[in-house]
Amino acid sequence: MPLALLALAVSAFGIGTTEFVMMGLLPNVADDLGTSVPTAGYLVSAYAIGVVLGAPLLTGLGSRVPRKKMLLLLMALFTIGNLASALAPDFGWLLAGRVLAGLPHGAFFGVGAVVAARLVAESRQARAVATMFLGLTVANIVGVPAATLLGQHLGWRATFLVVAAIGLTAMAALARLVPRIPVEAHQDVRRELRALGNRQVLLGLLTAVFGFAGVFAVYSYLSAMTTKAMGFGESSVTIVLALFGIGMTLGALAAGPLTDRALRPTLYGSLGALAVVLVAFPFTVHVQWAALVMVVLLGGVGFMTTTPLQMLVMNKAKDAPTLASASNHSAFNLANAGGAWLGGVAIAAGWGWTSPAFVGAVLAVLGLAIAATAGYLDHTKPVRRPFQPVRRLRTEPSRRTGPQPRGPRARRPIPARPALEDEGGHRTPPVTATPAESTR
Repeated sequence: MPLALLALAVSAFGIGTTEFVMMGLLPNVADDLGTSVPTAGYLVSAYAIGVVLGAPLLTGLGSRVPRKKMLLLLMALFTIGNLASALAPDFGWLLAGRVLAGLPHGAFFGVGAVVAARLVAESRQARAVATMFLGLTVANIVGVPAATLLGQHLGWRATFLVVAAIGLTAMAALARLVPRIPVEAHQDVRRELRALGNRQVLLGLLTAVFGFAGVFAVYSYLSAMTTKAMGFGESSVTIVLALFGIGMTLGALAAGPLTDRALRPTLYGSLGALAVVLVAFPFTVHVQWAALVMVVLLGGVGFMTTTPLQMLVMNKAKDAPTLASASNHSAFNLANAGGAWLGGVAIAAGWGWTSPAFVGAVLAVLGLAIAATAGYLDHTKPVRRPFQPVRRLRTEPSRRTGPQPRGPRARRPIPARPALEDEGGHRTPPVTATPAESTR
């Protein structure tokens, strides 16, 4: 694998850390800024809003910018957003900083996935994209727990200062390792928008919204489930989150080669396995060792859906994949917000702390149904052939031309070729040949 993928993975590590660390820092932020934990929860939604808005906006504005330069600009914006969050004087400024940090998220992964696929042979493109996503999964193993501990001991502002430093490191790696990739001659905003309107692309985005929402319906409340349902102490929350990250990493490692071999079966299998794990989760959560195993499985099968979905929208968008690829991350963040909201509704209704798992299972089944429908429509799509006029055969009687050979070895005359008549009624005259001509 090219070293440029390492630079993309480092960037993904920083993005993944800042995206998920806020879930562990909400009590600290609420105490420091004098607000409630539910109100501080808007900081998670603010980042998601930034991703949803920034993916199409920044991708469109940068459609004519060379890929490497675009990656550097997006990572610079990410760094500024985290620095603004660290220096925010009050809750409103922190909210704005979170939106600013989220703006480049979708566009970076959209452009980065296209760059990763361009760096390797076609048969290894899914593995290259999965390698970039490994930075995101490793962030949940190392970055998020470490940043949470840092925020708890040195204050939440220190966390965002460290993430800003990671952003600067990623910019240096991108500048040094990623080769220059020129803008394609056909690349423009209108072409990207037309590709986004492809039916298969839209169905892929819907699959991401519903299928991945099943993961976030549980993950958003995993910290509370650890203490209230699994029976662990508060100090074990970081361990449980790290186990979820290990599952995500294993899922990403498995998804790459599987997607290269069979894209749609990998997508169907991961969504089906996700639904099964979510249904089983509430029945095993009260046995601590089984609960930890289910957390790893949830992260694994949940994140296994990301690579096939990313490759699906890129393939169906054909020669204008950047906006579709970026929009896929908008879909993932809509899944984040929607899954968290529906899981919270189930808890507020008094159905118990594990009820979001059942909600997630329903969402995963809906995602699988959409994916299967897209596969069926793609399989039954009629093949369009270029128009050709219908030519009707019209047989003419054979004619003998010239003297005929005599004797036992005499050759039979070759009949004239049939005359052809097209839809306009124009005839092609019959062609005859003598035995002598046919032997030339």
